Amino acid sequence: MVLDFLRWWVPWEPSVTVVVVFGAAVWLYWRGARRSPMTAPWHRQLMFWIGLLILYTGLHTRLDYYAEHEFFIHRIQHMGLHHMGPFLIALAYPGVTMRRGLPVGWRTRWLKPALAWAPVRGFFDILLHPFVAALLFVGLIYLWLWPAVHFDAMLDWRLYRVMNFSMAADGVLFFWLVLDHRPRPPARLSPGMRIFVPLAVIFPQILVGAYISLTQVDLYPIYSLCGRAIAGMPALVDQHLGGLILWIPSSMMSVLAALIAFGHWLRLDTKGRLPRNRRQRELIRARNAAAAQSAGPEALAGSTEKSA
Repeated sequence: MVLDFLRWWVPWEPSVTVVVVFGAAVWLYWRGARRSPMTAPWHRQLMFWIGLLILYTGLHTRLDYYAEHEFFIHRIQHMGLHHMGPFLIALAYPGVTMRRGLPVGWRTRWLKPALAWAPVRGFFDILLHPFVAALLFVGLIYLWLWPAVHFDAMLDWRLYRVMNFSMAADGVLFFWLVLDHRPRPPARLSPGMRIFVPLAVIFPQILVGAYISLTQVDLYPIYSLCGRAIAGMPALVDQHLGGLILWIPSSMMSVLAALIAFGHWLRLDTKGRLPRNRRQRELIRARNAAAAQSAGPEALAGSTEKSA
């Protein structure tokens, strides 16, 4: 039993890239949480570690074997890589913690100049534009589920890795963008836009998920050609289960993201941290200052008479 559990964590296709990236993420977050525990309370740490574990399981364990031999397991893998794992990591707000995990010299000498470099800023301005972010999120789902592309990705290990890595990276960027709890600025999107973007990607996911679930055509014969991990499962049953996973739970993750973004909007409005709240406060201060200035001499004379 123990050997079976340990064998599960032996990667089906080992990747040095995955080991280095995840090792760096673990080191940065663990070091940052130790140095600044106030930025990483226990519930945020729990969400981060669970999200990271989901991503690692989808990229670098025995799950790869089953995902290559059953379509519905492949959809479970991608729901973890593109939705659940990134969602939990973004909800943990690990940016400040991981930045503080870097040595101060590295931050000042390398990180800050790199982020301030115009090409880097321009790249992220395009990548994190709300229209581009939504298009990428839906577009990658459609691209890798296109039967011809999917067929090639399952046969070419390099394309297979590009598929999985791109889904994980895009999921982290997307949910990092829409689950930001800060006002704009420093957040890239306004609270209202952070609600709209996840809602905008729901219908395209439902559309492709419903099509895969309801069609009677075997769209992905590669799983029958390579042999199925679960003996006796009909191709259409496997395909319909995979479509349902994209249709319902994956789409619901976007609904949940929109609800959380709406909660952030209400919280910011209650605390008076929205831009319109700031303008109102500035107007009130200006009116009070003008009223105090115009009434200043009379108020001073009145106070003098009262004291006399």
